[in-house]
Amino acid sequence: MQEGPHTVVIVDDHALFAQGLALLLESRAGETFRVAGSATAGEEAVALVGKNRADIAVVDLALPPLGGVETIRRIKAAYPATKVLALSGTEDLDLAAAALRAGADGYLAKSADPAVLVAPLLSLLAGVKVVRGELLDALLASADRTADGVLDTLSERDVELWRLLARGLETSEIARPMLVSERTAKRMIASLLHKLGAANRIEAAALAGRAGLLDDHRP
Repeated sequence: MQEGPHTVVIVDDHALFAQGLALLLESRAGETFRVAGSATAGEEAVALVGKNRADIAVVDLALPPLGGVETIRRIKAAYPATKVLALSGTEDLDLAAAALRAGADGYLAKSADPAVLVAPLLSLLAGVKVVRGELLDALLASADRTADGVLDTLSERDVELWRLLARGLETSEIARPMLVSERTAKRMIASLLHKLGAANRIEAAALAGRAGLLDDHRP
C-alpha cells in the first residue's frame, strides 16, 4: 500500500453530506487522503472514478434512480482495483448483503461517527473488509437461516449437485457422477445457483458449508 495521499471520490445525492465528509477527511487526514471530487448520481460514478483514478469510492446506497448497489457493481466491473465503501442510512440486512455481493469492500451505517472514518478507509486500502461486528453477526445468522430454508426446498438430486459444486469440481467432473452431458450439467448448475440465490459457485459453496453439506465426507 502506497503511503499516500490516496484519492477518494464521494458518490452521494446529499451534497451537504458529501461536502462535510470531504472537509472531515481533509482536515483530519489531509496527508493521507485527497478528495478529488463528488457526484450526486450513480450514472456519473464510473466516469468520476476513472477520471480521478480513485483509490476509494464512498457510495451512498440510497442513490436515485440507479441505486447504490448497481452503482457499486458498475464501478467494480470497470475498476476492480478501486476500493468501495458503501454507506447506508438504514440497517437493512438485505441491502447490506446486496452491496457486499455487488463488490463493496466495506459497509457502514451513516449513523457511524464520521470522526472514525479514517481507520476503515485505511483498512480497505490494506485489503481488509470493513463491516461492523454486530452487522456481520446478523448477516451470518441470516445466511444460516437462508441455507436451512433453501435445503428444505431442494430435491435429492439438487442437493447432490450442490455438494459436488461445493467441493470445487469442474463442470465436466460434475457431469460424470450426475450421468449427464457437460452442457446439461452447466444448465443444472445455473438453475441451482438461481434456486440458492447465489451469485456464483463460491457463494454456493459458502452456503453449503452453513447448511452442513460439507460435513458429509463421502467420496
